Amino acid sequence: MDDAVLKTQTLPSSDASEICRMSAADLTLAYASGALSPVEATRAALERSEQAQARCNAFTLIDHDAALTAAFASEARWRAGTALSAIDGVPGTIKDIVTVAGWPLSNGSTLCPDSPCAEDAPSVARLRKAGMVMLGVTTTPEFGWKALTDSPRWGITRNPWDLSLTPGGSSGGAAVAASMGAGVLHLGTDGAGSIRIPAAFTGIAGIKPTFGRVPAYPASAFGTVAHIGPMARRVEDVELMLSAMSGRDRRDWFQGEGQLHQLKQHETTPAGLHIAVWKTPPGGAVDPDVAAHFERSLARFEAAGAILEEIDLPMLDDLYGIATRLWFSSARVRLEGAGALDTLDHDSIDPGLLEIAEDAAHWSTGDYLRTVSQRAEFGAAMDRLTERFAYILAPACTVLPFEAGHDVPPGSGMDRWFRWAGFSYPINLSQQPAAVVPAGLSANGLPQSLQIISARGRDSAVLALAKWWQRHDPDNLL
Repeated sequence: MDDAVLKTQTLPSSDASEICRMSAADLTLAYASGALSPVEATRAALERSEQAQARCNAFTLIDHDAALTAAFASEARWRAGTALSAIDGVPGTIKDIVTVAGWPLSNGSTLCPDSPCAEDAPSVARLRKAGMVMLGVTTTPEFGWKALTDSPRWGITRNPWDLSLTPGGSSGGAAVAASMGAGVLHLGTDGAGSIRIPAAFTGIAGIKPTFGRVPAYPASAFGTVAHIGPMARRVEDVELMLSAMSGRDRRDWFQGEGQLHQLKQHETTPAGLHIAVWKTPPGGAVDPDVAAHFERSLARFEAAGAILEEIDLPMLDDLYGIATRLWFSSARVRLEGAGALDTLDHDSIDPGLLEIAEDAAHWSTGDYLRTVSQRAEFGAAMDRLTERFAYILAPACTVLPFEAGHDVPPGSGMDRWFRWAGFSYPINLSQQPAAVVPAGLSANGLPQSLQIISARGRDSAVLALAKWWQRHDPDNLL
């Protein structure tokens, strides 16, 4: 490909229609006044989805008929003054790892059948009940196993900022759709950074909520590190979507009986807040451009009156081993669920996924249980740490977007993608809320991002500070 074709040099949504660049609040205000119809917005979003598919390979399915049927129903409700919620008639997408009634679920794998799902996942059911118009299904790597988005089933998904680069993953298709304006609200999942990394690589916002805030069923093969959350171009849209998705569902036993604090939309400022600064991930290496840009972000918090204190995460040297033992073991279980490993067609499976599943065969039950105990120790230490600080600030990722089709930056010497995901997977181990927000561009014109973390249950506080940043960042991409 010619470099002039590959590089957009502008926001990926810049060539979208005005309707496709509107926020959820803008759309519903227009619906209420009669200035715009959910049908018009859905038709525009469907057209843009086709463009996102043609340009970046972001979708596994775009269902025009289902989307327009839902849009006409929403239009009737708005005309009757009976809108279901603040996202009624707002178009969005679902990641190909979460079930939608009537649509097939491939998990990015040739091992999964094409038969339609029998029921909505709880998160999807809640979005449907709120009136969100579902455009289709977005791409993921095989079984969502890595922080890139390419799969044996659907091929490579590309970054709209530069088509030679990866959008990250595993919610890469959702991030591409959001950044290009192919819908407003996008459901992603995050087991080791799978919302935050692609949000960072494509210049959008996303949050990994506190574990259990959004119910999950069927349970993820990757267990209690896996979270379901929203992605969008604006933090306010992320907040609206998370509100609609949250709540208790009796099919998800891992949510527990304890009630999470209700989400409350509010504003905040960093003035006077004691905020921790996390600069050193497991493994230590951070791209110099990422590190320098993070320092500029910190200076803006200090200028706003925040009291910053640099910290190291507890058990830092243990985190890579804890995360990979849990992740690799889960990958093996997931593949075994598709059939005995020695009977599967290995040529049809992502070789990296197969490799980690085979590595896990060398660990004993005792190894796994000791790892679970280590994780609990780390989680408790993080709970204590977040009693001292209102927030933790960190980069979203150690690297900038790199060449698509590779699991690690070419020439980096890294053996696995976990090596460059060190600012994300520790926060899955501790189950804390963590949002990623755009923070300008790198020296070579690629998105930079900021990660905002807080104590479990403080999702509203994370979103409030993210909104403050979005309003006050002079490099805001919107």
